[in-house]
Amino acid sequence: MVYDIRPLANGLRTDHPVPGLPFVDDSHLPLDDGPDAIEAVGRNKSEGMWGRCDTSREGGWLAFTTDPIAHHLGWAIRYHPEHGRTVLLLRDEDTASLHTYWSGAPLLYRAGGYWWDGDTWYRPGQIWDPVTEDYARNTARATATVHANDMLDGRAHPDRAPVHKVATFDPATAAPGDWLDHLTRWAQHHQKQDDPLPLEKCVVDLASPELTGDRLLGVPEMAALGGITASTLRGYISRGENDVPLPQATVGGRAQWSRPVAEDWAEARQRSSEGLKDAMSAGDRHRLAPGAAQIRDRFSETFFSFLWKRPDIRKRWGLRHRNEPSVREVADQLAFEVADSLRRIIPTDALGPTIRHAVLEDFATSLRVSERRGGQLKGFDLILSVPLAKMLSWFIQHFPTSAQWYVGEIMGEADKQLGIPAQVTGEALRRSATTNGELDGQTAKEFFSRSVPREPEG
Repeated sequence: MVYDIRPLANGLRTDHPVPGLPFVDDSHLPLDDGPDAIEAVGRNKSEGMWGRCDTSREGGWLAFTTDPIAHHLGWAIRYHPEHGRTVLLLRDEDTASLHTYWSGAPLLYRAGGYWWDGDTWYRPGQIWDPVTEDYARNTARATATVHANDMLDGRAHPDRAPVHKVATFDPATAAPGDWLDHLTRWAQHHQKQDDPLPLEKCVVDLASPELTGDRLLGVPEMAALGGITASTLRGYISRGENDVPLPQATVGGRAQWSRPVAEDWAEARQRSSEGLKDAMSAGDRHRLAPGAAQIRDRFSETFFSFLWKRPDIRKRWGLRHRNEPSVREVADQLAFEVADSLRRIIPTDALGPTIRHAVLEDFATSLRVSERRGGQLKGFDLILSVPLAKMLSWFIQHFPTSAQWYVGEIMGEADKQLGIPAQVTGEALRRSATTNGELDGQTAKEFFSRSVPREPEG
């Protein structure tokens, strides 16, 4: 989930003001009473209100609540014992999303999704890492953290900066003029709090060469990196499609991105399912992958030969043959061609050994579990994973003769490698294929009675 949150205002008691946003009085929130108190403000209070709090594995806690006065607005709070707290006002429907983003390492976001973990700045997460099951952490280059004391120079006019009330707050008209006036007024209030976070630790922004104005890219350059037209990119942005990242700046009403963020977006597009499909289809007219295209071409030629080159079939194109029985007969013959060609579609010589290895691995796992429990292996302890059970039942239903061969190999290997009798293995396979697979009892009986050897007599 690419970061796409646009906060409306800073809470007056935040430690880390977001630049460019107004400040709203948050004195009606129990910020100093802990996360449970914040959750309780909105949770189950009335229809349309909600609240939640959680501890963070990175330290501290996070919470959000619907504002008790203006229910279309909500507050999100992230507290860290060393780095203080962030208090933001958002549209109420955005609070849960920001809560999710804050549940990991990020403590705060700036510049369209650049995030800080208390030590390092990272670019917006866009490239999915299947190993960590999270977006790759790409460090922003040559960054400097801008703190509140870096920006306060004594020349501002805090008396010109209003602190808004949530009941009358309108984000459309509350945009600050000179934000330094607002920051200075915030700093004056901040210093009056009990044990305030020092201003030299209050993070306002980040600075980096990649965020300087002359290095930012507009829509045309961003689109070119993604291999699309500028109008297509504008359409994505207006419709909220294709995970276009938030811009790092808006200059004269035009969105601007840093080149690294744009390049990450282009790479994420290439790695997406659509990007992979485009690459693998290699210009195919139906955007089919190579193997699927080969199947289409083969059946296209087969069907054409069947329908056109055979005189007995070709004559059925005449009007007097265009009736339901004739069409049904031709359809059945075409369907038979497909069903009879399954071995040219499914590589059974590769599928069978794959199932064999997977079954033996699942059986070995069952044995290890039984040993840890200190008990003797029972037949019902042999368990196949649900996907494997479904694959085995599919194999039996579609390629019974091949399945018979590989079930025999499974029983032999289970006996030699794991000491499991063939009859126990056969029963475990039957039970899994019917219970977790999609093999009906009668078909299973017919198959396994012909595949599993009888127990030795005597």
